[in-house]
Amino acid sequence: MDFSIAWQKLNGMGRSFMAVLPNLLIGLVVLGVFIFIARGIRSLVQRFTASRHQSQSLTLLLSRLAYVFVLILGVLVMFTIMIPSFTPTSLLSALGVGGVAIGFAFKDIFQNFLAGVLLLLTEPFRINDQIKYKDFEGTVETIQTRATTIKTYDGRRVVIPNAELFINAVTVNTAYDMRRLEYDFGIGYGDDIAQARQVMLAAAQSIAGVLADPAPEALVVEIGESTIDIRLRWWINPPRRADYMHSRNLVLEAVKNKLTEAGIDQPFPTQVVLWHDQTEETDGNRQTQREGWPAGPGDVPRSMIEVRQERREQQQKQLAKQPAAASAPAAAAAPRPQPRPPQPDTAG
Repeated sequence: MDFSIAWQKLNGMGRSFMAVLPNLLIGLVVLGVFIFIARGIRSLVQRFTASRHQSQSLTLLLSRLAYVFVLILGVLVMFTIMIPSFTPTSLLSALGVGGVAIGFAFKDIFQNFLAGVLLLLTEPFRINDQIKYKDFEGTVETIQTRATTIKTYDGRRVVIPNAELFINAVTVNTAYDMRRLEYDFGIGYGDDIAQARQVMLAAAQSIAGVLADPAPEALVVEIGESTIDIRLRWWINPPRRADYMHSRNLVLEAVKNKLTEAGIDQPFPTQVVLWHDQTEETDGNRQTQREGWPAGPGDVPRSMIEVRQERREQQQKQLAKQPAAASAPAAAAAPRPQPRPPQPDTAG
Protein backbone atom coordinates (compact mmCIF):
# COMPACT_ATOMS: atom_id res chain seq x y z
CA MET A 1 0.00 0.00 0.00
CA ASP A 2 1.17 3.48 -0.84
CA PHE A 3 1.07 5.80 2.19
CA SER A 4 2.81 8.65 0.50
CA ILE A 5 -0.38 10.60 -0.18
CA ALA A 6 -1.56 10.25 3.41
CA TRP A 7 1.87 11.20 4.67
CA GLN A 8 1.90 14.30 2.52
CA LYS A 9 -1.49 15.37 3.87
CA LEU A 10 -0.43 14.80 7.47
CA ASN A 11 2.80 16.64 6.83
CA GLY A 12 0.87 19.56 5.35
CA MET A 13 -1.50 19.67 8.30
CA GLY A 14 1.42 19.62 10.70
CA ARG A 15 3.11 22.50 8.93
CA SER A 16 -0.15 24.47 8.93
CA PHE A 17 -0.60 23.83 12.65
CA MET A 18 2.97 24.88 13.40
CA ALA A 19 2.39 28.02 11.38
CA VAL A 20 -0.77 28.82 13.35
CA LEU A 21 0.61 27.70 16.73
CA PRO A 22 2.32 31.00 17.54
CA ASN A 23 -0.93 32.84 16.91
CA LEU A 24 -2.79 30.39 19.16
CA LEU A 25 -0.32 30.85 21.96
CA ILE A 26 -0.31 34.60 21.59
CA GLY A 27 -4.12 34.63 21.54
CA LEU A 28 -4.34 32.59 24.75
CA VAL A 29 -1.79 34.84 26.43
CA VAL A 30 -3.74 37.90 25.35
CA LEU A 31 -6.96 36.37 26.71
CA GLY A 32 -5.25 35.69 30.04
CA VAL A 33 -4.06 39.29 30.17
CA PHE A 34 -7.57 40.57 29.49
CA ILE A 35 -8.97 38.31 32.24
CA PHE A 36 -6.44 39.78 34.65
CA ILE A 37 -7.33 43.29 33.51
CA ALA A 38 -11.06 42.56 33.86
CA ARG A 39 -10.59 41.44 37.46
CA GLY A 40 -8.56 44.52 38.22
CA ILE A 41 -11.17 46.82 36.70
CA ARG A 42 -13.88 45.04 38.67
CA SER A 43 -11.99 45.66 41.90
CA LEU A 44 -11.43 49.30 40.99
CA VAL A 45 -15.14 49.81 40.26
CA GLN A 46 -16.09 48.22 43.57
CA ARG A 47 -13.70 50.45 45.49
CA PHE A 48 -14.80 53.56 43.63
CA THR A 49 -18.50 52.98 44.20
CA ALA A 50 -17.90 52.04 47.84
CA SER A 51 -16.01 55.31 48.39
CA ARG A 52 -18.99 57.19 46.94
CA HIS A 53 -21.29 55.38 49.42
CA GLN A 54 -23.26 53.71 46.67
CA SER A 55 -25.54 50.79 47.45
CA GLN A 56 -24.22 47.27 47.41
CA SER A 57 -26.54 46.28 44.59
CA LEU A 58 -25.37 49.11 42.32
CA THR A 59 -21.75 48.32 43.12
CA LEU A 60 -22.35 44.71 42.18
CA LEU A 61 -24.02 45.66 38.90
CA LEU A 62 -21.34 48.11 37.74
CA SER A 63 -18.48 45.78 38.66
CA ARG A 64 -20.04 42.87 36.79
CA LEU A 65 -20.79 44.94 33.71
CA ALA A 66 -17.22 46.23 33.62
CA TYR A 67 -15.85 42.71 34.02
CA VAL A 68 -18.05 41.28 31.25
CA PHE A 69 -17.27 44.16 28.88
CA VAL A 70 -13.49 43.76 29.24
CA LEU A 71 -13.78 39.98 28.95
CA ILE A 72 -15.79 40.21 25.70
CA LEU A 73 -13.23 42.65 24.33
CA GLY A 74 -10.45 40.20 25.18
CA VAL A 75 -12.24 37.33 23.41
CA LEU A 76 -12.61 39.43 20.24
CA VAL A 77 -8.92 40.35 20.29
CA MET A 78 -7.99 36.70 20.85
CA PHE A 79 -10.00 35.54 17.82
CA THR A 80 -8.51 38.33 15.71
CA ILE A 81 -4.99 37.12 16.57
CA MET A 82 -5.72 33.42 16.18
CA ILE A 83 -7.71 33.80 12.96
CA PRO A 84 -6.34 36.69 10.89
CA SER A 85 -9.34 36.57 8.57
CA PHE A 86 -11.71 37.08 11.51
CA THR A 87 -13.13 40.58 11.99
CA PRO A 88 -15.87 41.96 14.26
CA THR A 89 -17.86 42.68 11.11
CA SER A 90 -17.93 39.01 10.18
CA LEU A 91 -19.04 38.16 13.72
CA LEU A 92 -21.92 40.61 13.50
CA SER A 93 -22.92 39.17 10.13
CA ALA A 94 -22.95 35.67 11.57
CA LEU A 95 -25.01 36.84 14.53
CA GLY A 96 -27.44 38.55 12.19
CA VAL A 97 -28.07 35.30 10.35
CA GLY A 98 -28.70 33.24 13.47
CA GLY A 99 -29.91 36.03 15.73
CA VAL A 100 -33.55 35.05 15.53
CA ALA A 101 -32.85 31.42 16.40
CA ILE A 102 -30.55 32.43 19.25
CA GLY A 103 -33.14 34.88 20.54
CA PHE A 104 -35.83 32.22 20.76
CA ALA A 105 -33.45 29.68 22.27
CA PHE A 106 -32.18 32.01 25.00
CA LYS A 107 -35.31 34.09 25.52
CA ASP A 108 -35.68 33.20 29.20
CA ILE A 109 -31.99 33.80 29.86
CA PHE A 110 -32.07 37.23 28.26
CA GLN A 111 -35.30 38.09 30.05
CA ASN A 112 -33.87 37.16 33.45
CA PHE A 113 -30.64 39.00 32.66
CA LEU A 114 -32.45 42.20 31.75
CA ALA A 115 -34.71 41.87 34.81
CA GLY A 116 -31.64 41.38 37.00
CA VAL A 117 -30.04 44.54 35.62
CA LEU A 118 -33.24 46.51 36.24
CA LEU A 119 -33.55 45.12 39.77
CA LEU A 120 -29.99 46.16 40.54
CA LEU A 121 -30.61 49.64 39.11
CA THR A 122 -34.03 50.36 40.62
CA GLU A 123 -33.30 48.55 43.92
CA PRO A 124 -36.80 47.60 45.11
CA PHE A 125 -34.90 45.49 47.66
CA ARG A 126 -31.26 45.06 48.58
CA ILE A 127 -28.97 42.36 49.86
CA ASN A 128 -29.80 41.43 53.50
CA ASP A 129 -33.36 42.71 53.10
CA GLN A 130 -36.10 40.34 54.23
CA ILE A 131 -38.70 39.80 51.53
CA LYS A 132 -41.75 37.65 50.88
CA TYR A 133 -42.58 36.33 47.42
CA LYS A 134 -45.62 34.06 47.16
CA ASP A 135 -44.96 31.17 49.57
CA PHE A 136 -41.28 32.04 50.07
CA GLU A 137 -40.01 34.37 52.78
CA GLY A 138 -36.47 34.99 53.91
CA THR A 139 -33.32 37.12 53.71
CA VAL A 140 -31.82 38.15 50.36
CA GLU A 141 -28.35 36.63 49.99
CA THR A 142 -27.36 37.58 46.44
CA ILE A 143 -28.85 39.39 43.46
CA GLN A 144 -27.30 37.89 40.36
CA THR A 145 -27.96 38.81 36.75
CA ARG A 146 -30.01 35.64 36.28
CA ALA A 147 -31.64 34.89 39.63
CA THR A 148 -31.94 36.07 43.22
CA THR A 149 -31.24 33.74 46.12
CA ILE A 150 -32.91 34.06 49.51
CA LYS A 151 -32.34 32.15 52.72
CA THR A 152 -35.57 31.16 54.43
CA TYR A 153 -36.03 31.44 58.18
CA ASP A 154 -35.77 27.67 58.57
CA GLY A 155 -32.36 27.56 56.86
CA ARG A 156 -33.22 26.72 53.23
CA ARG A 157 -32.00 28.40 50.06
CA VAL A 158 -34.51 29.43 47.40
CA VAL A 159 -33.42 30.53 43.91
CA ILE A 160 -35.98 32.79 42.22
CA PRO A 161 -35.62 33.95 38.59
CA ASN A 162 -35.27 37.71 38.35
CA ALA A 163 -38.08 37.98 35.82
CA GLU A 164 -40.50 36.59 38.42
CA LEU A 165 -39.44 39.15 41.01
CA PHE A 166 -39.57 42.00 38.50
CA ILE A 167 -43.06 41.20 37.18
CA ASN A 168 -44.88 40.02 40.31
CA ALA A 169 -45.56 41.66 43.67
CA VAL A 170 -42.87 41.32 46.34
CA THR A 171 -43.30 42.30 49.99
CA VAL A 172 -40.19 43.90 51.52
CA ASN A 173 -40.53 43.57 55.30
CA THR A 174 -37.39 45.60 56.05
CA ALA A 175 -37.98 48.47 53.63
CA TYR A 176 -38.63 50.87 56.53
CA ASP A 177 -37.10 51.29 59.96
CA MET A 178 -40.29 50.48 61.87
CA ARG A 179 -42.92 47.77 61.59
CA ARG A 180 -46.37 47.52 63.14
CA LEU A 181 -47.64 44.37 64.82
CA GLU A 182 -51.23 43.59 65.82
CA TYR A 183 -53.26 40.92 67.56
CA ASP A 184 -56.96 40.52 68.41
CA PHE A 185 -57.95 39.74 72.01
CA GLY A 186 -61.48 38.66 72.95
CA ILE A 187 -63.16 39.72 76.21
CA GLY A 188 -66.54 38.78 77.66
CA TYR A 189 -69.75 40.72 77.11
CA GLY A 190 -69.96 41.54 80.81
CA ASP A 191 -66.46 43.05 81.03
CA ASP A 192 -65.65 46.75 81.00
CA ILE A 193 -64.24 47.63 77.56
CA ALA A 194 -62.46 50.78 78.75
CA GLN A 195 -60.75 48.89 81.56
CA ALA A 196 -59.68 46.11 79.21
CA ARG A 197 -58.17 48.61 76.78
CA GLN A 198 -56.21 50.32 79.56
CA VAL A 199 -54.88 47.00 80.82
CA MET A 200 -53.79 45.95 77.33
CA LEU A 201 -52.07 49.27 76.60
CA ALA A 202 -50.24 49.23 79.93
CA ALA A 203 -49.05 45.67 79.31
CA ALA A 204 -47.75 46.53 75.84
CA GLN A 205 -45.98 49.69 77.00
CA SER A 206 -44.16 47.75 79.71
CA ILE A 207 -42.36 45.55 77.14
CA ALA A 208 -38.86 46.57 76.07
CA GLY A 209 -38.65 47.20 72.34
CA VAL A 210 -42.22 48.50 71.96
CA LEU A 211 -41.96 52.05 70.66
CA ALA A 212 -43.57 54.91 72.53
CA ASP A 213 -43.92 56.92 69.31
CA PRO A 214 -46.07 55.83 67.56
CA ALA A 215 -47.82 54.75 70.73
CA PRO A 216 -49.66 51.42 71.04
CA GLU A 217 -53.38 51.39 70.25
CA ALA A 218 -56.29 49.24 71.43
CA LEU A 219 -59.35 49.41 69.18
CA VAL A 220 -62.67 47.58 69.32
CA VAL A 221 -62.93 45.91 65.92
CA GLU A 222 -65.79 43.44 66.21
CA ILE A 223 -68.61 42.20 68.41
CA GLY A 224 -68.39 38.48 67.81
CA GLU A 225 -70.63 35.57 68.68
CA SER A 226 -69.07 35.02 72.09
CA THR A 227 -66.51 37.82 72.56
CA ILE A 228 -65.90 41.52 72.06
CA ASP A 229 -62.72 41.67 69.98
CA ILE A 230 -60.14 44.36 70.78
CA ARG A 231 -57.20 44.76 68.40
CA LEU A 232 -53.91 45.71 70.02
CA ARG A 233 -51.42 47.41 67.66
CA TRP A 234 -47.83 48.35 68.47
CA TRP A 235 -44.62 49.31 66.62
CA ILE A 236 -41.10 47.87 66.81
CA ASN A 237 -37.66 48.86 65.56
CA PRO A 238 -35.80 47.14 63.89
CA PRO A 239 -38.41 45.30 61.83
CA ARG A 240 -36.54 42.04 61.22
CA ARG A 241 -38.15 38.63 61.69
CA ALA A 242 -36.34 37.77 64.91
CA ASP A 243 -37.40 41.07 66.50
CA TYR A 244 -40.95 40.52 65.25
CA MET A 245 -41.28 37.09 66.85
CA HIS A 246 -39.58 38.16 70.10
CA SER A 247 -41.79 41.22 70.58
CA ARG A 248 -44.96 39.32 69.69
CA ASN A 249 -44.16 36.62 72.24
CA LEU A 250 -43.51 39.09 75.08
CA VAL A 251 -46.54 41.28 74.36
CA LEU A 252 -49.02 38.40 74.09
CA GLU A 253 -47.77 36.83 77.30
CA ALA A 254 -47.90 40.14 79.19
CA VAL A 255 -51.40 41.06 77.97
CA LYS A 256 -52.81 37.64 78.82
CA ASN A 257 -51.40 37.74 82.36
CA LYS A 258 -52.58 41.32 82.98
CA LEU A 259 -56.11 40.57 81.79
CA THR A 260 -56.25 37.56 84.09
CA GLU A 261 -55.00 39.62 87.06
CA ALA A 262 -57.63 42.29 86.37
CA GLY A 263 -60.40 39.67 86.38
CA ILE A 264 -61.29 40.27 82.74
CA ASP A 265 -62.76 37.21 81.10
CA GLN A 266 -61.25 35.77 77.93
CA PRO A 267 -64.03 33.42 76.88
CA PHE A 268 -63.92 30.68 74.34
CA PRO A 269 -66.69 30.35 71.71
CA THR A 270 -70.06 29.43 73.26
CA GLN A 271 -73.60 28.99 71.96
CA VAL A 272 -77.00 29.68 73.54
CA VAL A 273 -79.81 27.33 72.47
CA LEU A 274 -83.41 28.55 73.02
CA TRP A 275 -86.06 25.84 73.33
CA HIS A 276 -89.30 27.49 72.29
CA ASP A 277 -92.66 26.46 73.77
CA GLN A 278 -90.83 25.84 77.07
CA THR A 279 -89.67 29.28 78.16
CA GLU A 280 -92.59 31.73 78.02
CA GLU A 281 -96.35 31.53 78.05
CA THR A 282 -96.47 33.26 74.66
CA ASP A 283 -94.25 30.68 72.95
CA GLY A 284 -96.10 28.98 70.16
CA ASN A 285 -98.13 32.12 69.42
CA ARG A 286 -96.47 33.59 66.33
CA GLN A 287 -98.03 37.01 67.00
CA THR A 288 -96.38 37.50 70.38
CA GLN A 289 -93.50 35.02 70.49
CA ARG A 290 -90.05 36.61 70.93
CA GLU A 291 -87.06 35.24 69.04
CA GLY A 292 -84.35 36.84 71.17
CA TRP A 293 -83.07 36.49 74.70
CA PRO A 294 -82.72 38.20 77.16
CA ALA A 295 -85.73 40.47 76.90
CA GLY A 296 -84.31 43.69 78.32
CA PRO A 297 -86.32 46.39 80.14
CA GLY A 298 -90.07 46.70 79.79
CA ASP A 299 -93.06 44.39 80.06
CA VAL A 300 -92.19 40.91 78.92
CA PRO A 301 -94.15 37.65 79.00
CA ARG A 302 -93.85 35.61 82.15
CA SER A 303 -91.71 32.54 82.13
CA MET A 304 -93.37 29.20 81.58
CA ILE A 305 -92.18 28.04 85.00
CA GLU A 306 -94.21 30.75 86.72
CA VAL A 307 -97.26 29.94 84.60
CA ARG A 308 -97.07 26.24 85.40
CA GLN A 309 -96.57 26.93 89.11
CA GLU A 310 -99.65 29.15 89.14
CA ARG A 311 -101.69 26.48 87.37
CA ARG A 312 -100.62 23.83 89.88
CA GLU A 313 -101.61 26.06 92.80
CA GLN A 314 -105.04 26.66 91.26
CA GLN A 315 -105.57 22.95 90.74
CA GLN A 316 -104.60 22.22 94.35
CA LYS A 317 -107.08 24.81 95.62
CA GLN A 318 -109.85 23.31 93.52
CA LEU A 319 -109.07 19.83 94.77
CA ALA A 320 -109.07 21.07 98.37
CA LYS A 321 -112.60 22.54 97.99
CA GLN A 322 -114.16 19.46 96.37
CA PRO A 323 -114.07 17.00 99.42
CA ALA A 324 -115.68 19.54 101.86
CA ALA A 325 -118.60 20.30 99.54
CA ALA A 326 -119.34 16.65 98.79
CA SER A 327 -119.12 15.29 102.40
CA ALA A 328 -122.69 16.35 103.58
CA PRO A 329 -124.77 14.85 100.71
CA ALA A 330 -122.72 11.73 100.89
CA ALA A 331 -123.52 11.26 104.60
CA ALA A 332 -127.31 11.75 104.06
CA ALA A 333 -127.51 9.34 101.22
CA ALA A 334 -125.57 6.62 102.98
CA PRO A 335 -127.88 3.51 103.89
CA ARG A 336 -128.41 2.61 107.54
CA PRO A 337 -126.97 -0.71 108.70
CA GLN A 338 -129.61 -3.53 109.10
CA PRO A 339 -129.74 -5.65 112.30
CA ARG A 340 -128.26 -9.06 111.96
CA PRO A 341 -130.85 -11.91 112.16
CA PRO A 342 -130.46 -14.45 115.00
CA GLN A 343 -128.68 -17.65 114.12
CA PRO A 344 -130.41 -21.02 114.92
CA ASP A 345 -128.95 -23.12 117.73
CA THR A 346 -127.49 -26.27 116.27
CA ALA A 347 -125.89 -27.58 119.43
CA GLY A 348 -128.67 -30.16 120.17
